[in-house]
Amino acid sequence: VQLQESGPGLVKPSQTLSLTCTVSGISITTNDYYWVWIRQPPGKGMEFLGSITYSGSTYARPLFESRTSISRDTSKNQFFLQLKSVKAEDTAVYYCAGNRNQVSTPLIERHEYEYWGRGTLVTVSS
Repeated sequence: VQLQESGPGLVKPSQTLSLTCTVSGISITTNDYYWVWIRQPPGKGMEFLGSITYSGSTYARPLFESRTSISRDTSKNQFFLQLKSVKAEDTAVYYCAGNRNQVSTPLIERHEYEYWGRGTLVTVSS
């Protein structure tokens, strides 16, 4: 199983950050699995952004809820992150990950996930 993040490495302030996670080796509609976006700003810890389940239900962490949209394309086995109105503080390495049996408290550590992408650096700068 592989997860691969893709998207622009540079986004201007106030624009929308759009990332794609392409999953291979497992269908994102496999029962009981959920798929997440996590990021790590430079020098800081991991931050959970949101998730989408195998059935298409989405969750965004309240801190980011007003700016975050998570969606999927099951025909391409991809899921997506959109983060609107980005600021310099949104500069981070963005990861996609997958796991089974979603829990109420979002997990943020690599070892807690069954599948984890390599990450992609997104810089917000004019």
